[in-house]
Parts: sequence; structure tokens; C-alpha cells
Amino acid sequence: MAAQLVHRYMSDVASRWYGRPATDGELEQALRDEPYDDLQGVTGLLLIAQEDARLLGCAGVRFLDNAAELTKVFTMPQHRGRGVGSQLLLAIERACRERAIRTLRLDTRAALSEACAMYERNGFERVDAFCDEPYSDRWYSKTLAAIAR
Repeated sequence: MAAQLVHRYMSDVASRWYGRPATDGELEQALRDEPYDDLQGVTGLLLIAQEDARLLGCAGVRFLDNAAELTKVFTMPQHRGRGVGSQLLLAIERACRERAIRTLRLDTRAALSEACAMYERNGFERVDAFCDEPYSDRWYSKTLAAIAR
């Protein structure tokens, strides 16, 4: 399931980057450039949204020393506009809070306008670049409130 969703995500992102459907070689390179095998255990988490047997989307997070980085946020095109991405973001935020992580950040591209709008609707603010990823031209951060105990 995860591999299928990440493959669809990378295909979507790579195709937007090239302005045409990405070739198999370009897609394979994108998957090598942005691995996701660390999104498990103590280093990260990859959430899958599904309804019955249908895959709806995914969202991943890498747990770093002082922050967490959001990655692989994707909703299947036929399920966009239903709040799937926002629900995944809320679940990622809960997982970060449970680990006492107070900063959630991400890098993306302005061309992914739907994603940028979703991040902004969900309280992410644009910040200065915190990495030098070659495909990124926009960076966001959100301060997470601590879990009330």
C-alpha cells in the first residue's frame, strides 16, 4: 500500500516538475532522490488513509533532534477536496506532540499550489529556507502546542 501511494505521489510531483508525464527513468530517479524507508520506527512515520479498500492518501514525517519534517503528503486526485490531507496533517501533528516535538516544518514548491494552500489553511507559516533541496522554493513551519496533561 505505502509503496503504491508513494509511487503515485512521486509520479504526480515529478510530472508537475517536468510539465509533462514523467518517464519511468525520471520517476525512478525521483524515488532514489527522495527515499522513504526511514519513515518508520524511531526515525519517522508514514500514515496511510484508506476508505474500505480504496487508498485515499498518505503523509510522512521524519523525527529530527529539534523538529519534525513533513514529507510525502499526497491525496489521490479523485479524493481531493474531501479533507483527507488535513486529516492526515492532524494525525501527524498528534504523533509529533506525543513525542514532545514542538516544531513541524516542510519544504515544497510554489507550483504545488493546492498543497501550499492546504498547509496555510492548517496554520503553517512561510519561513526562510532551512535546507537546500534542489526542487524546493518554499518552506513552511508550524509551532505545535504541547499536549495538555
